[in-house]
Amino acid sequence: MDPILNVAVRSLCVYLFMVIAIRLFGKNQLSQLNAGDVVLLLLISNAVQNAMVGPDTSLQGGIVAALVLFVANFILKRLMFSSRSFQTFMEDEPVILIRDGIADQAALNRVKITESELEEAIREHGIENINNVKLSVLEVDGNISVVSQDEKSKQTHYSRIKRKIKRKYH
Repeated sequence: MDPILNVAVRSLCVYLFMVIAIRLFGKNQLSQLNAGDVVLLLLISNAVQNAMVGPDTSLQGGIVAALVLFVANFILKRLMFSSRSFQTFMEDEPVILIRDGIADQAALNRVKITESELEEAIREHGIENINNVKLSVLEVDGNISVVSQDEKSKQTHYSRIKRKIKRKYH
């Protein structure tokens, strides 16, 4: 087999494996990185790099591998955009975590978020406690959105912290 075609096929296989693995292992596996998570990501990137390019460590091999990853990601995004069923397969629906100051324990258990993690996310939005939250949602991209209500002015405030790593959950 042509070495360039070999790199392209290997890169595509690794990309598909990683997408499926992230989907299966859940959003929480890639949220708020701790030291162990950083080490895991570094080791995975090193392991899959070898699987993608094999013995071809040339500039050309690296560019082909990167190009295949960009194209595969572009196609995946287009499929998600054009097919609601495929999008639903790849991304779950948003999950309401808090409504009118009351945490939904069943939802927290389902997405594997602890009370302390939820409280930390609430504080990141500048809100002291759960009682002051009108609505909190775990979005499909793994971010937690928070809508609070100022009791004095009865004005609703929305804030969203953009996390660098997406959360995945089952």
